[in-house]
Amino acid sequence: MAKLAGDEWEVTAAAPSFFHGDLRLIKAERFDGEKASLELLTTYLSRSPHLFFYGRRIRELLSGDWDIVHCWEEPYVVAGGEVAWWTRKESRLVFWTGQTRVKDYPAPFAQIERYCFRRCAGWLSRGQLGVDAMLKRGHGNKPHEAIGLGVDIETFKPDRERGIAIRRELGWGDSQAPVVGYVGRFVEEKGLGTLMTALDAVSTPWRAIFVGGGPLESELRTWSARHPDSVRIVAAVKHDQVPDYLNAFDLLCAPSRTTPGWREIFGRMVIEAFACRAPVLSSDSGELPSVVADAGMIVSEDNVVEWTHALELLLRSPEMRDDFAARGFDRVHRHFTWSAIARKHLDFFERLLESV
Repeated sequence: MAKLAGDEWEVTAAAPSFFHGDLRLIKAERFDGEKASLELLTTYLSRSPHLFFYGRRIRELLSGDWDIVHCWEEPYVVAGGEVAWWTRKESRLVFWTGQTRVKDYPAPFAQIERYCFRRCAGWLSRGQLGVDAMLKRGHGNKPHEAIGLGVDIETFKPDRERGIAIRRELGWGDSQAPVVGYVGRFVEEKGLGTLMTALDAVSTPWRAIFVGGGPLESELRTWSARHPDSVRIVAAVKHDQVPDYLNAFDLLCAPSRTTPGWREIFGRMVIEAFACRAPVLSSDSGELPSVVADAGMIVSEDNVVEWTHALELLLRSPEMRDDFAARGFDRVHRHFTWSAIARKHLDFFERLLESV
């Protein structure tokens, strides 16, 4: 936003100095040449997304003369309520939500959510399913919009040579079977069981790389022992290393599956694969169909027969993979660059300011 807006907007990002993420402790990093100011905040109870809260610096920061306060916290969690409470009434408060389902929260989270939606000037969702859920909850009386995530196309870009180097590092030559790839958490809802079962059933030669970490890692390694020459599991990969692996893939698989409490909110791995010109095979869970659109192949979640057939088809057809790769590359550059996402945010903020 700061790069795009130039002198029209002054942007300050406030972020936890550290946070307990899903897989590891995440520490905030400063980068040379940043156009935005960065305020590092102390957090408490960061192992709990619902209960964590910021230290006293958040109150001091929010007392400033801000036109817009964009809260990248859910409106039902303690931290979201804290931001709503300390933001000056003169500032336009905008919440973000990643929820895609209509949920009834227990106390005190239901009360926090009601307060935050009364207090805000508008809200954003990561996708249309989130907008639909919030409208069903009665929050359509405030300006709102669906704005997805973006990808850094300077970092995520085609680099076939680096992809070949990754394959060699993993002990594979250049002329072997196509490489199927997965990037993300090793958890049930990401559909790894479906993908493993489908790969077992595929008759076409294949290799597979699983990049990520999580509670299913031991199960994944047990399965991979049946395919010692064909499967590689790579854990503890930093985000800026992910493009190297995406460039080693002939096909990215996103087999997410819907559970009683979760469905795919967006699918960041899809747009990152698009940016690296990797073709995508995706399930139809949550927002994935709207993110992929016609730039990849979409099959039914948890349907092993469909997944097996789609894998066979794509592994046998480099022409089909090339076509999807080109479509995905075009789609990400039209809709999901960070500059495109930043422009959508700034347009929304400007409409809020003009409406008063």
